Amino acid sequence: MLRPRLMIQERLKTNIPATLENQREYDETIIKDPQDLDLVSDLANDEFASFFADATAAPKLLITTSHHPSLSGPTHTFAADLLNVFPGSTFRPRGRTYLTLQKLASGAAERGFTDLLVINEEKARKKIDAITLIHLPSGPSCRFRVSSVQTCQNIAGHGNATTHLPELILNNFTTRLGVRVARFFQCLLPKQPQFHGRQVVTLHNQRDFIFFRRHRYVFKDGEPPPSLRSRLIISGEGRTSGAGSKIYNEAVMG
Repeated sequence: MLRPRLMIQERLKTNIPATLENQREYDETIIKDPQDLDLVSDLANDEFASFFADATAAPKLLITTSHHPSLSGPTHTFAADLLNVFPGSTFRPRGRTYLTLQKLASGAAERGFTDLLVINEEKARKKIDAITLIHLPSGPSCRFRVSSVQTCQNIAGHGNATTHLPELILNNFTTRLGVRVARFFQCLLPKQPQFHGRQVVTLHNQRDFIFFRRHRYVFKDGEPPPSLRSRLIISGEGRTSGAGSKIYNEAVMG
């Protein structure tokens, strides 16, 4: 009787279920050593290096929209949520001002903004379908497809946000390109979070999708932390090295 039981236990040990993560092809750009000299050199000379080198540098984000978004659509509600996520950010809808993205980015840089975020709305369905991020003044630029947007109005029993600076958690940005994208997001939030506010912005990268969530944690046994604001899923469409230049269709996450 013991032999069949042992055989079952041995089979269960080797019976590993197939998942998307353990079946994906090996990526040679996965970073194994964070202290790799080539990696350290690249990070010390990339477009975000000046922000990380200056201890007093503070992000100043300009949030805007695609041309003339619908008043009854979700864009303005989503923008209001983003204003609460990113301290010190400013919202300026484009309305009927048909400025090109290049002119918009250069004008924002002249006014002292460090980054530009453009919310794109698909007018036919009144649905947010993309976000473009531009690091000013000279790039890089990233465009993300957006899905599963949940604003604060759609989250039942959400918590109340405070004015405390949130903590940023970046998870699973393990490739060379993933590190660049993570540094992009780090430039959007203050460097010194106010931990006593217990507010967290989480970006979890999995299979070329980034899951975004903002919540405030509480110390109570058996209770999940309440969500404060928007939840969404974004996936990379492409990136370029220049601010406002053309976005190419290439993988951006890792």
